[in-house]
Amino acid sequence: MRHAKVVEAAAPASYKACVKAAVLHGREDVRIEDVPEPALRAGEVRVAIRAALTCGTDLKVFKRGGHPRMIQPPALFGHELAGVICETGERVTDWAIGDRVVPANSAPCGECFHCRNAQENLCDDLLFLNGAYAERIVIPARIVQRNLHRLRPQTAFADAALAEPLACVVQGVEESRLRAGQHVLVIGSGPIGLMFTCLAKNLGCRVTLAGRGTQRLQMAQHLGADAIVNVGDGDVAETASALGPFDVVIEAVGTPQTWEAATRLVRKGGTVNFFGGCAAGATITLDTERLHYASLSLQASFHHTPRTFRRALEFIEGGTVRAADFVDGECALDELPALFARMSRGQRAIKTLVRTAQAT
Repeated sequence: MRHAKVVEAAAPASYKACVKAAVLHGREDVRIEDVPEPALRAGEVRVAIRAALTCGTDLKVFKRGGHPRMIQPPALFGHELAGVICETGERVTDWAIGDRVVPANSAPCGECFHCRNAQENLCDDLLFLNGAYAERIVIPARIVQRNLHRLRPQTAFADAALAEPLACVVQGVEESRLRAGQHVLVIGSGPIGLMFTCLAKNLGCRVTLAGRGTQRLQMAQHLGADAIVNVGDGDVAETASALGPFDVVIEAVGTPQTWEAATRLVRKGGTVNFFGGCAAGATITLDTERLHYASLSLQASFHHTPRTFRRALEFIEGGTVRAADFVDGECALDELPALFARMSRGQRAIKTLVRTAQAT
């Protein structure tokens, strides 16, 4: 299997100017630098970033110093953004300067086994894009062709920047086959858990959310959660079990303990989605008797596809998901290293809007 391609800080020998951008150098080491801007290749566009959002995945990358599939330092950092096309390369015909857009952070090859079998999120040659925490970003030709999306004139850039994480949640909702009337337990009160709550309620599910953080739990209630479990320092399996049985359990934390708890909380014949990614090398212990005789369905959802990205944007532009419900802070680009240091120490903000010199 070929390794996923990653667009990093490296650039061609021909440069235009410098752009202020966040560069990840290693574990808990991100710096704001003046990075030379590459001249556009054929098929590429340059986007002036109007909104960039922090993300739990970026926090994991910051704390671990990289990600084997998505980003290898030194590299431009951040992947949730929206903005305006400010330059187009040769052979770009469907896009123009001034177009308001949201690019996905990846694009599949369209040719491998998984792409041919409607599993583009598992593409053997998936191209990843990083560099949202910057004034401008170059969008590679493949993403321009397969996963760049035009915004309506009235769509706010901060709303549009939610499309990437929401697309992952749409992928998880569809693969979990959520439907009206089910009782769904969401473990985790971060942005992903809150988005699962929002979409599950939109489908007509009854939702219980188990998590931590007063502000996040209040937001879950605002988004329609029928019951809230404040886990605190306790065990989620013990604190949430009395509210079951649960038809579907969505694990949106990413620890071995919560993965194991999810299998104990789901009803017989139910479904568990291990959505939160654990650290590399992590292992879990499962009760094989329960898995077999309770006929549990276990699955994991990874990333998104161009179709689920478009579907996420439809939810955003239809008003189902709004930045006002998820973005609870702002910071300037120069303040980003200090922000991630605070996040690493446990700051409980849901999402932060990162302002650049280009932002309006």
